[in-house]
Amino acid sequence: MSGTVHDDVVAFSAALPPSAALIGLDLGTRTIGVAVSDTMRQIASPLKTIKRKKFTQDAAELEALIAGRRIGGIVLGLPRNMDGSEGPRCQATRAFARNLAARSAVPIMFWDERLSTVAAERALLEADTSRKRRAEVIDHVAAGYILQGLLDRLAYLDRTAHE
Repeated sequence: MSGTVHDDVVAFSAALPPSAALIGLDLGTRTIGVAVSDTMRQIASPLKTIKRKKFTQDAAELEALIAGRRIGGIVLGLPRNMDGSEGPRCQATRAFARNLAARSAVPIMFWDERLSTVAAERALLEADTSRKRRAEVIDHVAAGYILQGLLDRLAYLDRTAHE
């Protein structure tokens, strides 16, 4: 039941089932921010933050979300350095994706997450969110930014394919 892991958005799009929601993940060392899309793949909504444990427990919690919401694809934020290079956090994210793909048939896509946390923090500050509340929600709001970035790209590809 091995899923596919993609760096190319066109290949990922082709692997997606029609009318299935996507899940976006902001993978941190202590938490995983989770966001989901609607089945039309237009809007990303922050959902929750999972406290990391062991991989098998984290994967089981994600699998339950994926099954319960009939998710058709996973978007995993790839924490590139500002110069575009990949460091140890990217390697850890790629390893997580490989391990998750071995357990699930759902296709996985990497999405550049540079500045997603900065954007999420700015949005929460503009909403006058307290420091305590920002700390509670920052990860899944960042996951929402990651997922929305991919949704916008998929919509653009769809529009240009029909022109």
